Amino acid sequence: MQDFVQLWVYLSATPLFGLTATLVTYVVAQAFYQRVGQAPWANPVLWTVVTLSVLLMVSRTPYPTYFSGAQFIHFLLGPAVVALAWPLWQRRAQLAGRLGPLLIAALVGGATAGGSAVAIGWSLGLPVNLLRSLAPKSVTAPVAMGIAEALGGVPALAAVFAVLTGLIGAISAKYLFDALGPFTPCERGFALGVSAHGIGAARAMQVHPDSGAYAALALGMQVVLSSVLIPLLARLF
Repeated sequence: MQDFVQLWVYLSATPLFGLTATLVTYVVAQAFYQRVGQAPWANPVLWTVVTLSVLLMVSRTPYPTYFSGAQFIHFLLGPAVVALAWPLWQRRAQLAGRLGPLLIAALVGGATAGGSAVAIGWSLGLPVNLLRSLAPKSVTAPVAMGIAEALGGVPALAAVFAVLTGLIGAISAKYLFDALGPFTPCERGFALGVSAHGIGAARAMQVHPDSGAYAALALGMQVVLSSVLIPLLARLF
């Protein structure tokens, strides 16, 4: 027992703690996710976040200490997003003929996602800085933080809202699609990418290759459109 305590003290004070805890937790969550047939409620990202949060609170580990190791995984977020271009390249001929309708769908979907959140928050009397942090909630977290900062919002809150949006979308999408009617994998994937960004795209890729490709396209469109349009609309309203 004494050896275990000494090992814990050593690991918790080094970057190895954050890296090891994240990898082990995600691998276990992913194995459970596969075991239950990839059920949406068992999303490995959700349960990894929950488990790590509990672990940090119970062990009283400061977040900077944890992130000093987890930053190595955080760095891989950039290459992972770039890698989403490969399934798009494989379907470039198919996508070229649908670019116009997809662009309109991305505009309408993004405006609905961000506008509805701001409208609900405004009706509830939320402070202005919270409304500005809510506006980019359906954009991937790093971009949402930059947009929120440009609007005068709180980047950290924007990241939280973005992650929550992605998790809720990834968990509830299947049930919503099944309830609303039959949709093709392409339609499901694009809708998920518009509303739930990277986490939704990851879920779509696990379900069907076409869903993943269209989710990645929607994610990219939302990044470009939101980065340009949300600041312009904020100046108007």
